[in-house]
Amino acid sequence: MARPFIFAALAVITGFASFSALAAEPKAVATYKDWSVFVRDAGGDKICFAATEAKDKSPKSVNHGDVFFLVSSWKSGAATAQPSLMTGYALNTKPEPTLRVGSDKWKMYTSENEAFIESSDEESRLVRAMRRGADMRVSAVSQRGTATNYVMSLRGVSAALDRVARECR
Repeated sequence: MARPFIFAALAVITGFASFSALAAEPKAVATYKDWSVFVRDAGGDKICFAATEAKDKSPKSVNHGDVFFLVSSWKSGAATAQPSLMTGYALNTKPEPTLRVGSDKWKMYTSENEAFIESSDEESRLVRAMRRGADMRVSAVSQRGTATNYVMSLRGVSAALDRVARECR
Protein backbone atom coordinates (compact mmCIF):
# COMPACT_ATOMS: atom_id res chain seq x y z
CA MET A 1 0.00 0.00 0.00
CA ALA A 2 1.27 3.47 -0.78
CA ARG A 3 2.68 5.58 2.03
CA PRO A 4 0.30 8.49 1.30
CA PHE A 5 -2.66 6.23 2.13
CA ILE A 6 -1.18 5.32 5.50
CA PHE A 7 -0.48 8.94 6.40
CA ALA A 8 -3.94 10.01 5.24
CA ALA A 9 -5.53 7.16 7.19
CA LEU A 10 -3.64 8.15 10.31
CA ALA A 11 -4.73 11.76 9.91
CA VAL A 12 -8.39 10.84 9.43
CA ILE A 13 -8.52 8.15 12.06
CA THR A 14 -6.80 10.35 14.64
CA GLY A 15 -10.13 12.14 14.95
CA PHE A 16 -12.02 8.81 15.01
CA ALA A 17 -14.73 8.70 17.68
CA SER A 18 -13.48 11.88 19.41
CA PHE A 19 -11.16 10.17 21.87
CA SER A 20 -9.79 12.04 24.86
CA ALA A 21 -6.43 13.78 24.88
CA LEU A 22 -4.98 10.60 26.42
CA ALA A 23 -5.62 8.66 23.22
CA ALA A 24 -2.47 7.73 21.36
CA GLU A 25 -1.96 8.21 17.65
CA PRO A 26 -2.87 5.13 15.57
CA LYS A 27 0.09 2.90 14.76
CA ALA A 28 0.19 1.06 11.43
CA VAL A 29 1.00 -2.60 12.08
CA ALA A 30 0.41 -4.37 8.75
CA THR A 31 -0.82 -4.04 5.17
CA TYR A 32 -2.70 -6.75 3.31
CA LYS A 33 -3.22 -5.80 -0.35
CA ASP A 34 -5.74 -2.91 -0.24
CA TRP A 35 -6.32 -2.95 3.54
CA SER A 36 -4.11 -1.69 6.37
CA VAL A 37 -4.30 -2.58 10.07
CA PHE A 38 -3.84 -0.01 12.84
CA VAL A 39 -3.85 -0.08 16.63
CA ARG A 40 -4.19 2.70 19.16
CA ASP A 41 -4.53 3.07 22.89
CA ALA A 42 -7.48 5.07 24.15
CA GLY A 43 -7.99 5.71 27.83
CA GLY A 44 -6.88 2.26 28.97
CA ASP A 45 -8.51 0.38 26.11
CA LYS A 46 -6.89 -0.84 22.92
CA ILE A 47 -8.60 -0.23 19.59
CA CYS A 48 -7.64 -2.26 16.53
CA PHE A 49 -8.98 -1.56 13.07
CA ALA A 50 -8.62 -2.39 9.41
CA ALA A 51 -9.02 0.46 6.93
CA THR A 52 -9.20 0.92 3.19
CA GLU A 53 -9.55 4.01 1.04
CA ALA A 54 -12.20 4.35 -1.66
CA LYS A 55 -10.74 3.21 -5.00
CA ASP A 56 -13.34 5.10 -7.00
CA LYS A 57 -15.26 8.25 -6.07
CA SER A 58 -18.07 9.79 -8.08
CA PRO A 59 -19.09 12.25 -9.22
CA LYS A 60 -15.58 13.24 -10.24
CA SER A 61 -16.55 16.94 -10.27
CA VAL A 62 -16.85 17.28 -6.45
CA ASN A 63 -14.32 17.31 -3.62
CA HIS A 64 -15.01 14.17 -1.57
CA GLY A 65 -12.10 14.60 0.81
CA ASP A 66 -10.71 11.38 2.24
CA VAL A 67 -13.17 8.47 2.16
CA PHE A 68 -12.38 5.36 4.20
CA PHE A 69 -14.12 2.19 5.28
CA LEU A 70 -13.11 0.78 8.66
CA VAL A 71 -13.77 -2.36 10.64
CA SER A 72 -12.93 -1.76 14.31
CA SER A 73 -12.64 -3.87 17.45
CA TRP A 74 -11.99 -2.86 21.06
CA LYS A 75 -9.91 -5.14 23.27
CA SER A 76 -12.40 -4.54 26.10
CA GLY A 77 -15.13 -6.04 23.92
CA ALA A 78 -17.05 -2.74 23.68
CA ALA A 79 -17.27 -3.49 19.94
CA THR A 80 -16.12 -6.37 17.79
CA ALA A 81 -15.73 -6.10 14.01
CA GLN A 82 -17.77 -2.89 13.81
CA PRO A 83 -17.92 -1.60 10.21
CA SER A 84 -18.10 2.13 9.49
CA LEU A 85 -17.74 4.62 6.67
CA MET A 86 -15.83 7.88 7.12
CA THR A 87 -16.15 10.65 4.56
CA GLY A 88 -14.49 14.03 4.12
CA TYR A 89 -17.85 15.81 4.44
CA ALA A 90 -21.04 15.79 6.53
CA LEU A 91 -23.52 13.12 5.46
CA ASN A 92 -27.26 13.62 5.07
CA THR A 93 -29.45 11.41 7.27
CA LYS A 94 -32.08 10.96 4.53
CA PRO A 95 -31.83 9.17 2.28
CA GLU A 96 -29.77 6.77 4.35
CA PRO A 97 -26.41 5.71 2.93
CA THR A 98 -26.56 2.25 1.39
CA LEU A 99 -23.84 -0.32 1.05
CA ARG A 100 -23.68 -3.30 -1.32
CA VAL A 101 -21.46 -6.36 -1.47
CA GLY A 102 -22.50 -8.50 -4.42
CA SER A 103 -26.31 -8.69 -4.33
CA ASP A 104 -26.51 -8.07 -0.56
CA LYS A 105 -27.52 -4.59 0.63
CA TRP A 106 -27.41 -2.69 3.93
CA LYS A 107 -28.76 0.66 5.06
CA MET A 108 -26.58 2.78 7.30
CA TYR A 109 -27.32 5.54 9.80
CA THR A 110 -25.18 8.67 9.95
CA SER A 111 -23.42 10.76 12.55
CA GLU A 112 -21.83 13.82 10.92
CA ASN A 113 -19.20 12.41 8.54
CA GLU A 114 -19.55 8.76 9.62
CA ALA A 115 -22.06 6.02 8.82
CA PHE A 116 -22.74 2.80 10.70
CA ILE A 117 -24.82 -0.39 10.44
CA GLU A 118 -27.83 -0.47 12.79
CA SER A 119 -27.46 -3.86 14.49
CA SER A 120 -24.68 -6.22 15.49
CA ASP A 121 -26.40 -9.04 13.55
CA GLU A 122 -26.28 -6.94 10.37
CA GLU A 123 -22.68 -5.93 11.11
CA SER A 124 -21.75 -9.62 11.29
CA ARG A 125 -23.62 -10.35 8.06
CA LEU A 126 -21.75 -7.49 6.34
CA VAL A 127 -18.34 -8.65 7.57
CA ARG A 128 -19.07 -12.19 6.32
CA ALA A 129 -20.05 -10.79 2.92
CA MET A 130 -16.92 -8.61 2.82
CA ARG A 131 -14.75 -11.69 3.35
CA ARG A 132 -16.41 -13.36 0.32
CA GLY A 133 -16.71 -10.33 -1.95
CA ALA A 134 -14.47 -8.59 -4.47
CA ASP A 135 -15.61 -5.03 -3.85
CA MET A 136 -18.05 -2.97 -1.83
CA ARG A 137 -20.18 -0.14 -3.19
CA VAL A 138 -21.48 2.73 -1.08
CA SER A 139 -24.02 5.39 -2.05
CA ALA A 140 -24.57 8.44 0.15
CA VAL A 141 -25.83 12.01 -0.01
CA SER A 142 -23.94 14.96 1.44
CA GLN A 143 -25.67 17.56 3.60
CA ARG A 144 -25.41 19.84 0.56
CA GLY A 145 -27.56 17.34 -1.36
CA THR A 146 -24.85 15.88 -3.60
CA ALA A 147 -25.36 12.18 -4.38
CA THR A 148 -22.04 10.34 -4.08
CA ASN A 149 -20.88 6.81 -4.87
CA TYR A 150 -17.77 4.92 -3.77
CA VAL A 151 -16.13 1.61 -4.57
CA MET A 152 -13.89 -0.04 -1.97
CA SER A 153 -11.71 -3.02 -2.83
CA LEU A 154 -12.06 -6.05 -0.58
CA ARG A 155 -8.67 -7.49 -1.63
CA GLY A 156 -6.86 -8.34 1.60
CA VAL A 157 -9.81 -7.73 3.91
CA SER A 158 -9.88 -11.30 5.33
CA ALA A 159 -6.21 -11.21 6.32
CA ALA A 160 -6.62 -7.69 7.72
CA LEU A 161 -9.65 -8.70 9.81
CA ASP A 162 -7.82 -11.78 11.10
CA ARG A 163 -4.92 -9.53 12.16
CA VAL A 164 -7.32 -7.10 13.88
CA ALA A 165 -8.77 -10.02 15.86
CA ARG A 166 -5.27 -11.17 16.90
CA GLU A 167 -4.18 -7.65 17.88
CA CYS A 168 -7.22 -7.07 20.10
CA ARG A 169 -7.52 -10.48 21.80
